[in-house]
Amino acid sequence: MKLFIKTLIVTIGLFLTGCEDVIEVDLNTAPPKLVIDASIDWVKNTAGNEQKITLSTTTGYYNEAFPTVSGASVVVTNSTKKAFQFTETTTKGEYVCVNFEPVIGESYTLTISLNGQTYTATETLINTPDIEDQIDQNDKGGFGSDEVEITYYFQDNGAQDNYYLHSFVNPRVAYPEFQVENDENTQGNRTPVFYSNEDLKSGDVINIKLYGISKRYSEYFKKISQASGNGGNPFPTTPVGVRGNIVNQTDSKNYAFGYFKLSEVNAKDYTIK
Repeated sequence: MKLFIKTLIVTIGLFLTGCEDVIEVDLNTAPPKLVIDASIDWVKNTAGNEQKITLSTTTGYYNEAFPTVSGASVVVTNSTKKAFQFTETTTKGEYVCVNFEPVIGESYTLTISLNGQTYTATETLINTPDIEDQIDQNDKGGFGSDEVEITYYFQDNGAQDNYYLHSFVNPRVAYPEFQVENDENTQGNRTPVFYSNEDLKSGDVINIKLYGISKRYSEYFKKISQASGNGGNPFPTTPVGVRGNIVNQTDSKNYAFGYFKLSEVNAKDYTIK
């Protein structure tokens, strides 16, 4: 029996290595769904008046690009009903506002009208703490003590429950890497955040961003990260079944993917020594 199993494994291995043609399996493609990328990010010490929302649709598994969506009406209103119009640019599917007014704690409603359908979502602009100037570097960091590790710090607000999104842009990684956390175990404390990578070299610049996010967005982000199977990068694919806070008021069955989020953001660069 053992000999038979070994022979079978070798035979399968030879068969697979001998195949050079790429085999594509016919997959059933569901009707396209609207995908709404509506992250309003107010970087500290900026006016925050320029914001962008992107519309696309889901597509077939083997397609490399997501089809863009033109001709939509995209408006964000605040609690006083003041409207901020997002106008489509020459880049199809990209809608830009140049007079947005970000206010911490303010409630905003997104309304998108497209092909007789109306999609809405309401969210609050969440504040974020400052990233401290001190950033520590450990050249023997990571789980195996063989990675370059940096640690940055921020002071959590003990008067409220907070949720955070951390973003790291590393020149040696093709896409931003993300972490989400809450202050359940660090309430009111000075909080360290760790990031490591074995390929970092002296002179590499790491862009760090700290976002304040809502509890609901934190839960959504965790689900979409797990469903996509991309670890810290949830955005290349749109996982089936993970829905955000956007509701189709015309036809609930024709739902959209995506999330309407508003965050204050603190950004800082660190150069590897």
